[in-house]
Amino acid sequence: AAGKINVNIHHIGAFALDKHTRTGDRPFGGGEGMVMKPEPIAGALSSIKETKPGARVIFLSPQGETYTQRTAERLATHEHLILLCGRYEGVDERIRAYYVDEEISIGDFILTGGELAAMVLIDSVSRLLPGVLGCEDSAENDTFSRGLLKNPQYTRPRDYEGFTVPEVLLSGDHAAIAEWR
Repeated sequence: AAGKINVNIHHIGAFALDKHTRTGDRPFGGGEGMVMKPEPIAGALSSIKETKPGARVIFLSPQGETYTQRTAERLATHEHLILLCGRYEGVDERIRAYYVDEEISIGDFILTGGELAAMVLIDSVSRLLPGVLGCEDSAENDTFSRGLLKNPQYTRPRDYEGFTVPEVLLSGDHAAIAEWR
């Protein structure tokens, strides 16, 4: 609502060449499932790039480089990203080879499509942009931004069902607290 990020969804089927708006077909050589056709994807990418020249095309696929916080930080420096979400058994290899700038995987598991992976990427990249988070220091000091996991966190009440907050956190000794963390 504040205009810090803008996400547009483009239906690849709108760029299909047949009257049934098919975006997939059987793979050459046989095999299970379907493969996303090159024409609708290329049409969608060309259309988007007309309004967003220089946009980086990211294909979300299981064979891509594993997504990390460092990748999110690097992607946050780009003004425009196009996230290509695979379906079926994937996309025609010619799209991956000639239209995609980089391939990213969010882990070693399979989803029904790349849309959930795209949402993970959108969330992790957008939180790095100025003004998106309520506290600017959060993105800099968060887990993985510092290369470390965060220390245990406590809040009120001081005693919860007999489980208490470590005394050092209540001491007011900032050096001792920093060392504990």
